[in-house]
Amino acid sequence: MASSLTANRFYGLVIGGVNRKSYIQIMEIEAQEAEKFGRIRVIVQDNGPIHRCQEVQQLWSKWEYMGLYIFFLPKYCSEMNPIELEWQHLKKDELSGQMFDDELDLAYAVINGVKARGERGKHSTERIKFNSYSSV
Repeated sequence: MASSLTANRFYGLVIGGVNRKSYIQIMEIEAQEAEKFGRIRVIVQDNGPIHRCQEVQQLWSKWEYMGLYIFFLPKYCSEMNPIELEWQHLKKDELSGQMFDDELDLAYAVINGVKARGERGKHSTERIKFNSYSSV
């Protein structure tokens, strides 16, 4: 019997951006989930300043011990970032020709586009509401 390894890909959409504290909170949740289920979690991300700040770097060892591993894409290699391809398809296939009154309307269109792409590709999608203003 042959077995296959399935990789789950998760993407996040944040209205207004992510600050250092909320990024750390998100990664803490990811590390806790890895530890809770005893399964390694791998986060692949770009080289944004928030991802490499000193406070975050001090948490890398802790997170690895819990089962969360963070890998960085090479600089200026958007073609290696799977989210870039997804954004390209979302813009071309789901959002093309639409006008949005504000950031919230755009966010809902993106959420609906992700859901539609998931249904067409027979992939599961899950919307997780996260309060980025919570304290760490």
